[in-house]
Amino acid sequence: MTRSDLVEELAARFGQLTHRDAEFAVKTLLDAMSDALVRGHRIELRGFGSFSINRRPPRMGRNPRSGESVAIPEKRVPHFKPGKALREAVGARTQELLAKSELQVK
Repeated sequence: MTRSDLVEELAARFGQLTHRDAEFAVKTLLDAMSDALVRGHRIELRGFGSFSINRRPPRMGRNPRSGESVAIPEKRVPHFKPGKALREAVGARTQELLAKSELQVK
């Protein structure tokens, strides 16, 4: 699902929202999440998952072309951990799809 798909889904589910309002809502939500992560905060959406920042320490890497060693600086990267409800929903749906595809093969 892309950002524009999310906007379309939001506008379709809530008829009182115009496409522009749905786009503004999605942009506002994503901007707020990005700002929180930049500040080092953790975001928890119950039943969906949590976003946090992981620190990657500095290390020595290798340039694949020349083979020379390159110093890679420390960086902070976003990390997503799915919640229990999301993991179970995906697992159940996967099992349904596998069972359905096995029936079609036979």
